[in-house]
Amino acid sequence: MRAHLEEEKLRDGGEGRLTREAWKIFQIMAEFVRGYEKLVDVDPCVSIFGSARLGPDNPWYLKTEEIAEKLSNAGFSVLSGGGPGIMEAANKGAFHGTGYSIGLNIELPHEQHSNPYQDIAISFEHFYSRKVMFMKYAVAYVVMPGGFGTLDELAECLTLVQTGKTRRMPIILVGSDFWNGLIVWWQEAMLGLGTINPEDLHLITVIDDPDEVVSAIFNHYEKRGFAPSAAETEALLNL
Repeated sequence: MRAHLEEEKLRDGGEGRLTREAWKIFQIMAEFVRGYEKLVDVDPCVSIFGSARLGPDNPWYLKTEEIAEKLSNAGFSVLSGGGPGIMEAANKGAFHGTGYSIGLNIELPHEQHSNPYQDIAISFEHFYSRKVMFMKYAVAYVVMPGGFGTLDELAECLTLVQTGKTRRMPIILVGSDFWNGLIVWWQEAMLGLGTINPEDLHLITVIDDPDEVVSAIFNHYEKRGFAPSAAETEALLNL
């Protein structure tokens, strides 16, 4: 059986595929190095997420732009996915403020294109290396209404904070009308079944007012400052 499998691998170009996949490691490494070089000295940063499908005439676009500009003027750099919709609103608001507007762009066959409001633009082919940059350099997550990609990024942050793989940070869901259904499901289904603990629900804060978003971040860090502790620095190094 093993010999048969080896013959199939050779017939299907197995050795060539292995070589190609091995070289892929260097491309992934290059994405990490490029991200580290660009972002290591740009702090504190707030990562903002949301739908690529909500355009400039949408109220959530306008609210995102307002939040990002307030964060920028408060001294934060703003990280977004660099694309259209809520990502564009986040970069646009930060671009018009005093902080850096940073776009972590992803190459997709459809939907994603870079917006023009980026002081620093970094392109990624791999979602996982891009997500590391969102987490590694953020002091807070601001999550606007979005789709599967937004939920993916929210779940990534919640998991890393919950498991202690990164530092505790504000995870702010903007829009109670949009998010309350999900939170009720967490409470009734996940907490009810015991797949999360009651304290896990305290990892997130739901806020509607842009000024309160900024205040919540400052309040979290008021007694400790934005710089990571030695233990947090080590955790971020191994993220």
